[in-house]
Amino acid sequence: MVSDLEKENNLYLGIDGGGSKCRAIISDDQDRVLGTGVSGPANPLHGFQKSLDSILAATHLALNDANLGEKHIAQLIAGIGLAGVNLPALYQQVQSWQHPFKQMHLTTDLDIASLGAHGGDDGAVIIVGTGSCGFVSVGQQKLTFGGHGFPIGDIASGAWMGLEAIRHTLQVLDGFKDSSILSDSVKSFYQVDEALTLSEKVAGRSSRQYAKLAKVIFNAADEGDLTANAIVNQGIDYISRMTRSILSKSPKRLSMIGGLAPLVLSRLPDYLSEQFVEPIAQPETGAVLFARQQQAPISGTSKVAS
Repeated sequence: MVSDLEKENNLYLGIDGGGSKCRAIISDDQDRVLGTGVSGPANPLHGFQKSLDSILAATHLALNDANLGEKHIAQLIAGIGLAGVNLPALYQQVQSWQHPFKQMHLTTDLDIASLGAHGGDDGAVIIVGTGSCGFVSVGQQKLTFGGHGFPIGDIASGAWMGLEAIRHTLQVLDGFKDSSILSDSVKSFYQVDEALTLSEKVAGRSSRQYAKLAKVIFNAADEGDLTANAIVNQGIDYISRMTRSILSKSPKRLSMIGGLAPLVLSRLPDYLSEQFVEPIAQPETGAVLFARQQQAPISGTSKVAS
């Protein structure tokens, strides 16, 4: 016999959509993780329909992992955090989506990252992965640092580093600069020996494709390559200045997340790196927390964070 509690149990969907992948988690009122799923990129700035497709694909994978049928998608109270929706036009575009969920509560990927990292409490995060950005939440104040998007911003990100390495390698291939460990590594990565061939390989590629070079650059820097070190040091200087700006807002906690976080943290000055603490949970869990916070006051409504 099914208890009244089980009948009333809500199903929450947490979505963390970024430039490289979309992660989904389904949980219940008892904080039990029922299923997870991972799909492709979900930054509407780089493809609106692709982002929606990725959200749905990750959701279906999570439902399947939870042994829940497709019909249960209509029972999900969704908290969705996406890269790119800090831009008002994209915010409104996603808000107007005729989603299949019971409710949808939308915010930025930074907001859910902070909620996850600090267990739903105030705090700050710096994300360093495919892109880069900082975020602080103190009381009613929420501030974003950077996050202007690739290629015009996102200094210190994997995509930015990759682009800088490719620019250097093109100049080497054109004979304007001497060959280096970095240029040799980039040529080996793409299996090219001519500038036009490299240009053809990278032209029109997404930010996540450029970001694949990040660890190549860090490795070259560790081997003493001057250009790779200059790229890494410029990124570290940027993150250091971002960290100081965030700390000036006196957040309760500060965490760094993203694929490049360990590499960046290890290179920050000690007086800054010691300010960071381990995140409590992942951004997709933060998206579930966001959905609960938004859903609790008025059941049966759908809203977008501002």
